[in-house]
Amino acid sequence: MAMCVGSMVGAGIFSLPQAFGRATGPFGALVAWTISGIGMLMLAFVFQTLSARKPDLDAGIYAYAKEGFGNYLGFLSALGYWSAALLGNVSYFVLIKSTLGLFFPIFGDGNTVLAVACSSMLLWIVHSLILRGIREAVAINTIVTFAKIIPIALFIVFVIYGFQADIFAINFWGGEAATFGNIAGQVRATMLVTVFVFVGIEGASVYSRYARNRADVGVATLLGFIGVLCLLVLVTILSYGIMLRPDLADLRNPSMAGVLSAIVGPWGTLFVSAALMISVGGAYLSWVLLAAEILFSASKYGTMPKFLMHENKAGVPSHALWLTNIVVQIFLILSLFAQYALRLAIELTSSMILIPYFLVSAYSFKLVATGETYELEPASRRREAVRSGLALVYTSFLIAAAGGSHLLLSAAIYGPGTILFFMARREQNLRVFTPAETLMFITAAIGAMAAIYFLATGRISV
Repeated sequence: MAMCVGSMVGAGIFSLPQAFGRATGPFGALVAWTISGIGMLMLAFVFQTLSARKPDLDAGIYAYAKEGFGNYLGFLSALGYWSAALLGNVSYFVLIKSTLGLFFPIFGDGNTVLAVACSSMLLWIVHSLILRGIREAVAINTIVTFAKIIPIALFIVFVIYGFQADIFAINFWGGEAATFGNIAGQVRATMLVTVFVFVGIEGASVYSRYARNRADVGVATLLGFIGVLCLLVLVTILSYGIMLRPDLADLRNPSMAGVLSAIVGPWGTLFVSAALMISVGGAYLSWVLLAAEILFSASKYGTMPKFLMHENKAGVPSHALWLTNIVVQIFLILSLFAQYALRLAIELTSSMILIPYFLVSAYSFKLVATGETYELEPASRRREAVRSGLALVYTSFLIAAAGGSHLLLSAAIYGPGTILFFMARREQNLRVFTPAETLMFITAAIGAMAAIYFLATGRISV
């Protein structure tokens, strides 16, 4: 459960007042959280169901895609999930330094030379810690999870105390006429934000190989999701009763600091900033572990190159960890050239995770449709058909809501990243692609070339 909560509660929750204030008012926010809450609840049910019906499939999110749709889509799921973890970690580093920029202007918005240098130092310190042992790192994550939930709960108490109904009423429709088109546009503008804050819902599933009892995986996923959803909704909605929407939209991140300061004064900024440091540090630790684990598991099943299967004396997948953190370091350097590094990292993280989530939902729906594992449970089959169907519709909607530019940027990672799949297949003297997979690769390659061209010509801006 701590792996789920620790993975979900990171940087995103501290930016919610500004992110939602920029897009919508309380009514649109409630609609967005209702859609996302139901969709993600269905996805949580999917993970719970699959952990029980396919207990032999460890590393969940990758293994389900491979089992259901073949080697290449399994690889793309692993690559997408790993890339989302990388980009999420980059966003954590940028947000930490942006927070320090509130007190030390030399850190700017988290993408100055000094900010990147300090982030790089922290990156390799944590790298050394994890190399000492996975279970020790997970124990630290559990402690940090409790340490970061307490300040968020205190923030909610203060905001309830300072809540003003008249300000909330002014904000309610988002400053626009209460038409279906306006509300739909506002809700759509929040979708990638809501995905980002839920990324990590599969944390227990990814680490299922460590569970003594497989049933605990599903229970941890559901309890972790429900708890985090309550925190996210309260932080978002209550903030509209403190400041007008334009003022929320203009807040510097972490915007929770600005909201709390409006109630209690300047010390609110320091309080939220300290809480963010703890929260982001714990979430970063979770995501480094998850990123390395997904590479290790994929290599164990022959979808990633064999060198990623190496474990050191402490049982840590060290080669996977090295590759993960080297790529994080590259993205940190690239953040120097991105004007809105934090927003770009958040949106790309959300975009990269959509394909893995879609494939997990599709696999669950496939099991229901074929009746596999349901031979003796027709009643469960009907119930889970509804859940997996709704999860499939929701993830499809998210892919559409992401927009063409984000999908093209995703292709810029999927296309070149396929080199790892080539390496793995050649190591095993196996045919690289089936005919259908060849078409998928061609599509990814064309998308990657288009993304690079649009970036070079400025038609897609970072």
